Amino acid sequence: MTNKHLLLSAVGMAMMVSPSCSSDSPNPDIAETPAEKEFPDWYYAGGVLGTSYIMTSAALEQPTKAVEDKGFLASFKRGEQLFEKNFVSNNDGVRRGLGPTYVRSSCMHCHPGYGHGKSIPDGAFTTNEPGNGCLLVVYNPATQGYVSWLAGMPQGHATDPFVAPLDESKVIVTWHEYTDPWGNRFDDGETYSLRYPEVKMSRNAVYAYRQGVLSEAEMGDYEVRLESTIGIYGTGLLDAITDEDLFEQYRQEEADGYMKNGLNPTVFAGGNWTGQYTSKEASSDGKKYPLRYTYALTRGPLQDAAGANAFWNITNATRSDRRYHYKDGGGYYAIAASKDPAVQAGFPAYIAGVDPQRTHPEWFTDNVESNILAYLNSTTLDAEVSDQNYIDLMVWHRGLAVPAVRDIENPKVTKGKEIFEKIGCAYCHRPSWTTGSDEVRDPAQFFNSSAERQLPRYPNQKIWPYTDMVQHKLMMVNDIRNGWCRTTPLWARGLHQLVTGSPYIDRLHDCRARTTLEAIMWHGTNQMSDAYETVVKFRALSKEDRDAVITFLDAI
Repeated sequence: MTNKHLLLSAVGMAMMVSPSCSSDSPNPDIAETPAEKEFPDWYYAGGVLGTSYIMTSAALEQPTKAVEDKGFLASFKRGEQLFEKNFVSNNDGVRRGLGPTYVRSSCMHCHPGYGHGKSIPDGAFTTNEPGNGCLLVVYNPATQGYVSWLAGMPQGHATDPFVAPLDESKVIVTWHEYTDPWGNRFDDGETYSLRYPEVKMSRNAVYAYRQGVLSEAEMGDYEVRLESTIGIYGTGLLDAITDEDLFEQYRQEEADGYMKNGLNPTVFAGGNWTGQYTSKEASSDGKKYPLRYTYALTRGPLQDAAGANAFWNITNATRSDRRYHYKDGGGYYAIAASKDPAVQAGFPAYIAGVDPQRTHPEWFTDNVESNILAYLNSTTLDAEVSDQNYIDLMVWHRGLAVPAVRDIENPKVTKGKEIFEKIGCAYCHRPSWTTGSDEVRDPAQFFNSSAERQLPRYPNQKIWPYTDMVQHKLMMVNDIRNGWCRTTPLWARGLHQLVTGSPYIDRLHDCRARTTLEAIMWHGTNQMSDAYETVVKFRALSKEDRDAVITFLDAI
């Protein structure tokens, strides 16, 4: 396959990145474009329309060719600013509306360099530092469901006079060393280290419990896990995979029966879907869609998936389609805040700024406790994020390209790819998909209503994400909640350290793997892991072949 479509674009960007580069001094930060060479199709990770060629620390921030070709670039750049800059608690101005409680003040806090979150150190959990993309998952170990007394993504911040639902200083992360069944040693003498996080959260960390609104019995037993954010780039390409092809992947894996844990029965069983995605918004089209995003497979099409959701719930800034606050499902926080004397004292001044025209009289009665409850539980809040802002954010989200494969002419990369496929890694980390016609779908129907709400599209593209889009179990110590984890796309993961400045590669769902080798070995720490036999095969390789696999993984 020869591909020449991005030559001019890459040359122009090369000039911007390094104006002093001469034609006889190639810039190593620009991947070679195929103007005169023919590269294999797997070089173009995002296909013709979705591959970029910049290899600097901005490698994951580039627009796709589809963005440029269809005139979306201005909207893309505006969306980029909404992603990068902090929201503020002002009631007017740009990026207003932070709070009253929130997870982070910007999207960039969770996705440094547009990639996945960085590992966090021992000690108190804190989200004040940009780059900590780890979220807390608080769940009931008996039911494996999220607790009802914190929001699904617990909020560790609040605007005055409110108090954060969770006191992060009372959440302690401890890293433990781990020894696998092989003693962290290969037969040829090479050694490696493994570690995993343990998270302990005091009951007093929860505001509603401290206020006496939430009882110990109501809290019940709970456990806490870390869950890192994932990369944003290329999600538009994954959205363009057809529902029919996703169904066929599940059907084939069920028929093959290779996975000792089978398929998640709440998603697929007996040759058909048992669980699909339906929008929970009032504007829902009521249709069912295959689950395709997040580790836990909680979301369907991208336009109503994690990014669309996060643009509301991370900052708690309302939109025209989300006129309510993100909060716990049991109503505990609202009651606790309404009864807190300090919140009551500051609320009149706060709400006067939010609604100076008093268009919501229920917030201005003589009963301040009732006013606070009415405000926190309102479903008719004014929109703080404009429709155009939301459109721009989603153009950017769907418009992020995937970098081309690095160092593709290195024989170790090609050899590593062959071994990766031979020992079985490519079964779950399916190398490629071909997108369909990419008719953009939005279960919440925001993007289905007008010509002004169009998004970049990627029809008929062969892409190389290295994921089957299906959940499997690795059965690791302190594993992800419920053990089922969607196979993470591997494309561009090798750029993590470059784009984030992290000292580690930070792989796996909680960033426990500091190196690619550690990530591989975690796949085989339990004989009941779906990947155990593949790790056994990896262990049987020579060091040269093991290194080739790692070189390949870091290149794609």
